[in-house]
Amino acid sequence: MNRFLSKDFLSGLMFIGFGLIALYFGQKLALGTPVRMGPGYVPRMLSLTLIGLGALVCIIAIVSGSEPVERPKWKPITLVTLGIVCFALLFERAGLIPALVVLIMIASLAGEEFKLTEVIGNIVVLSVLCTLVFKVGLGMNIYILRGVW
Repeated sequence: MNRFLSKDFLSGLMFIGFGLIALYFGQKLALGTPVRMGPGYVPRMLSLTLIGLGALVCIIAIVSGSEPVERPKWKPITLVTLGIVCFALLFERAGLIPALVVLIMIASLAGEEFKLTEVIGNIVVLSVLCTLVFKVGLGMNIYILRGVW
């Protein structure tokens, strides 16, 4: 087994990558001192901690080995992403409930088994809960059904 294609090693590389990206975007923030911290002090320290933990995870993965990475399952990745994009496009134009219906229908197709009664139940429950939480409870100015409510 190739230790450089293990889950732990790739996770460590991801930590290092996120830490480097955070360092890059926070490089213009003033650091200050530990006593008088500037706006860039905590992000820089968190970035360095993330890079250090990522390096530690990579070293441990190389020394001890771990599970190999399995092949990505493209159907769920594609359908869930497509559902989120459709939700974002429909939310403003049609309202919350039509956007939720489309999101749940598309995302449900990503699973191994598709039962229409369960999907309809999910649509009903999530539509009611989202309406109660966002429109009634939080009083957000969103359309539930464009042109109606």
